[in-house]
Amino acid sequence: MFQYIQRRSLYFAFSAILIGLGIAAMVASLITSGAPFRLGVDFLSGTRFEYQFVEPANELAIRQVFVQAGFENPTVTSLQGEGLENAWQIRTSFALPEQVQQVQAALIATVGPVKADATRVDSVSPSVGAEVTRSAVIAVLVSAGIILFYIMFSFRQVPNPFRYGVCAVAAMAHDLLVILGFAAITGMLLGWEVDALFLTAILTVAGFSLQDTIVVFDRIRENIARRPTENYELTVNRSVLETIHRSLATQLCAMFIMVAILLFGGASIKPFIAVLFVGLLSGTYSSIFTAVPLLVEWEKRAMAQAG
Repeated sequence: MFQYIQRRSLYFAFSAILIGLGIAAMVASLITSGAPFRLGVDFLSGTRFEYQFVEPANELAIRQVFVQAGFENPTVTSLQGEGLENAWQIRTSFALPEQVQQVQAALIATVGPVKADATRVDSVSPSVGAEVTRSAVIAVLVSAGIILFYIMFSFRQVPNPFRYGVCAVAAMAHDLLVILGFAAITGMLLGWEVDALFLTAILTVAGFSLQDTIVVFDRIRENIARRPTENYELTVNRSVLETIHRSLATQLCAMFIMVAILLFGGASIKPFIAVLFVGLLSGTYSSIFTAVPLLVEWEKRAMAQAG
């Protein structure tokens, strides 16, 4: 039988490197932009304008229109991607409806005509932005607490069920850190923003990660009851090998669909799908190479101290 669990120090090192790179990206983003990742208007108060001009536009001319309208230090970004020729995104402080109309009229008169079907304006007041941020943090913390108590209850017949819950939450935290690091990197390199869909992706990934972890933990529980005298590491190896095909089959089906959407889908949905893809990939890895090795390491050290 392949003794994968004995190589757990390698898995811990790989996870540490992966998370370390993500944290480094978040720190770099914090230094350069003032936030660990590029936050969308859903989390920050302000207004986001998106215009696609009929002819090539000049960044300086666009910026000048917003400055003359009373917006200090507007962020003007050229949008890249399929079907986004001469497309620009401008982020400002919160804009009133009359200011939006004034800016659009000035842009058409000064810079050039815009495509009506490619024009988008999103505004979030300071109170709404703060509420969304607070709700996002609370949602993640509450989900972690529910997961912990659910696993403790489900595995109450197993010795030390608290350890199973903590290891499952640790695997989920691993996935969230990977996603946040990915968001920081794509924010700096591609200009992708963290918006409300990002929170949806986080909660979705947490659910998938938990599902895989529970499947493996449940098989460990069954094998412990069937072979109470068997070596603990051997039982864990057996349990992982018995369930790994199910985990891979489930996740690969979803990943193939996401790859197809990334290749042929619209530009607006690609950041959301990319986060989901990376999160599911990390969730598949963490269920087998983070949660289970952590549980084994905890159990082995507890046995050594008791003996």
